[in-house]
Amino acid sequence: MVKDRIEEYQGSTIQHGSYNDRIYLMRLADHSPADFPQQLLELAEHKGYSKIFAKVPEDAGAAFLQAGFVKEAEIPGFFQGKTSALFMGYYLRKIRAQEDDAAQLENILHIAEDKRSTAMLPPDARLTLRRCARKDIPAMATIYEQTFASYPFPIYEEKYLLETMETHVAYFGAETDGKLVALASAEMDREVANVEMTDFATLPEQAGYNLALHLLQQMEQAMQEEKMNTAYTIARAVSPAINITFARAGYTFAGRLKNNTNISGKIESMNVWYKALTDSSETTHNSLVQ
Repeated sequence: MVKDRIEEYQGSTIQHGSYNDRIYLMRLADHSPADFPQQLLELAEHKGYSKIFAKVPEDAGAAFLQAGFVKEAEIPGFFQGKTSALFMGYYLRKIRAQEDDAAQLENILHIAEDKRSTAMLPPDARLTLRRCARKDIPAMATIYEQTFASYPFPIYEEKYLLETMETHVAYFGAETDGKLVALASAEMDREVANVEMTDFATLPEQAGYNLALHLLQQMEQAMQEEKMNTAYTIARAVSPAINITFARAGYTFAGRLKNNTNISGKIESMNVWYKALTDSSETTHNSLVQ
């Protein structure tokens, strides 16, 4: 199936297509028209999509709520460490808003929260944690292809990995005996100083070593050096391991996006987690200095 495309729409950036069966408003233009939420609805109806997922600044939320969107998650300090982001959903078909596994997803969230204080062991001495380079791309594509039956972005295409690596994504890997066995990425939005911690993949034979948690800590240190204020993730709600990873790393649960993303072979609900990488007083001081 052809992946969804990313394009400019009325000055804003959207991803849309039949793969995720949705419109994803990735970036709202600073001076978008007052009726922009309605324009998205009309586009979704025209294309026959069943959901719109919108990530917008808090001050734009009222217009989306008035148009019938619901708030599914909220991240404080998402924009420059100061302004919250609202993750809004609009369902054009009722079945898209129904979670048949809602009780299971709530249980997984409780398990993750209960594991928050679990002690973390140091990484295996055989492992090397490092930032990936261009030479790693073939191995990276293979790992992602082996890990995910489907994914919302084409991370198993070498061209995509190279393009993102050279622009705004820092990839990190865990290596043993000269072979990459786990991956994760930090997708930076330098304009608003936030970073999405994403694309976690571990080869099955390396499961149980907390590689995702070790990679996450490595990425946090690197992103602090990159002056990112807020880290977040949109994680599979059905996966205990990844939700436990973010809870143990000190992230706060922000909400769940119902039936949002085509990943691992089907449309799944996603949990949003966030963490401040700089304290608010430091962010305020930096803004005053600039």
